Amino acid sequence: MQLETTPLSGVLLIKPRVFGDHRGFFYESFNQRVFQEQTGVDTPFVQDNHSRSSRGVLRGLHYQIRQPQGKLVRVVRGAVLDVVLDIRRTSPTFGQWFSSVLSETNRQQVWIPPGFAHGFSVLEDGTEFLYKTTDYWAAEHERCILWNDPALGIDWQLQGNPILSEKDQRGTPFAAADVFEQHDLPSMKAAP
Repeated sequence: MQLETTPLSGVLLIKPRVFGDHRGFFYESFNQRVFQEQTGVDTPFVQDNHSRSSRGVLRGLHYQIRQPQGKLVRVVRGAVLDVVLDIRRTSPTFGQWFSSVLSETNRQQVWIPPGFAHGFSVLEDGTEFLYKTTDYWAAEHERCILWNDPALGIDWQLQGNPILSEKDQRGTPFAAADVFEQHDLPSMKAAP
């Protein structure tokens, strides 16, 4: 796999090595040892999630203020604009966001450590989004930052109004959102 840094410290764009021929393709979507060696992150993944969405759906910006989750995200069918927002109060990029297109064609992944809010807008019908998490889902700790907060100015690359859940419609403006202090975040131990 090939790693690319992003403007947000700790967030990585991952490009797998794909082997293809007239029969199709093969690639290793995750290997714990290689992930640790190349990223320096030594943490277990405890939960895998899979969502399917129609074009125009927007999910986010989600995070858990307790039991914060690191996420390794990818698309296996269709395409999304994936958005990551830095909500670590002491970070030099606090309040800044990064986006990238993840698709079944480019097969790229994004590693999002704890301390970030995450969301995506769906660019194609029938898009399937997969992600591994470093901690379990905990409804009582889940938070949502308002996707269209003008203070953030996120370009979701929408064509019309998005399709939103009730939770995402009621998101909290960034200025009033719970954010992470350094002591709130688990250590992502460096690999030996």
